Amino acid sequence: MARSKTSKSWLKEHFDDPYVKRSQEEGYRSRASFKLLELQKKDGIIEAGMTVVDLGAAPGGWSQVAAELVGHKGKVIASDILPMDSLAGVEFVQGDFTDETVLNEVLARLDDIRADLVISDMAPNMSGIRDIDQPQAMCLAELALEMAKVVLKPGAALLMKVFHGEGLDALQKELKLSFNTVKVRKPKASRARSSEIYLLSAGFKGQN
Repeated sequence: MARSKTSKSWLKEHFDDPYVKRSQEEGYRSRASFKLLELQKKDGIIEAGMTVVDLGAAPGGWSQVAAELVGHKGKVIASDILPMDSLAGVEFVQGDFTDETVLNEVLARLDDIRADLVISDMAPNMSGIRDIDQPQAMCLAELALEMAKVVLKPGAALLMKVFHGEGLDALQKELKLSFNTVKVRKPKASRARSSEIYLLSAGFKGQN
């Protein structure tokens, strides 16, 4: 079956992508690792010894970076609906974290310790139809925020991917109710044509 022009151009862009090449050369699971590394360099969000929860973690690019940064005294708990190959220093819980059973498993892995940071690079399966994709993306962001409220300690932070469009302003206002600061970031490793951005919310105020 012949590939469409669209899929051919995507494949060319993918294999010509310097971050794809670097991820292969440096042993990272995905190009997304470089987004987190860049955000880390700018904001220093992950420190040694931290407890980090990674939502929508598969294939593990962010968990891999987080585990390296928190070191052996830290903890990374990753969760995704999709399976993920094991990673050194990462505890993985497969399933939908909005499901009570999965949530309880994540909480059990935390072992009565509140997290210092929740990270989420989640995105819906994009259809290319903005009126479908944007609400789904905003729903995932809302779910990440709700999860963060459950697991974060006061003063902790949330880093998550969102997309420019309807619902973003309302989400930022909602974040400001729960966090002292909300910053917008667009790492260079994020494709320029993509409407994705990252919101870094710091200084969690605790459960309202």
